[in-house]
Amino acid sequence: MMIRTTALTLALLLAGIGPAARAADTGALVTTQTLAPDVALKLARAAQQACRSKNLQVTVAVVERSGAPQVVLRDQLAGNFTYAIALRKARTAAGMRRPTADLAQAMAQRPGLASLQGVDGILILGGGVPIEHNGAVIGAVGVSGAPSADEDHACAVSGIAAIADDVAL
Repeated sequence: MMIRTTALTLALLLAGIGPAARAADTGALVTTQTLAPDVALKLARAAQQACRSKNLQVTVAVVERSGAPQVVLRDQLAGNFTYAIALRKARTAAGMRRPTADLAQAMAQRPGLASLQGVDGILILGGGVPIEHNGAVIGAVGVSGAPSADEDHACAVSGIAAIADDVAL
């Protein structure tokens, strides 16, 4: 397992799509930030509304930087599978610290990266977008259910734009 994790990390760094190193020597404790629950809900509602304005029924998932869910909203007519997909997109965007659309594009350009799809929990398909504050990823949003990954992505970006003033993005 350790060898596979190390190999995956090395592959991501060589590909230029891995998480940026932002470690600081802070002693024994690390302080992180995450969205307040009300702000995470505002983001999810805005992303959902962006899709609804196009008559799209979707699921929106907002996760902390660790991938733990904060908010999940599912439209009544969104497919039951959209819950798991939105969550995986959000977790992938948070963990890789890149929009999943960018990761999909990198995979298309570098077929050797296709092995990433075999890692549990990773879904490289547009619709997952990291949430950054002061140069650090503090969470991510994932959207699933639109007819295309580009539309999922656009709704996720709309959700993040709706909280820009709240968290000074």
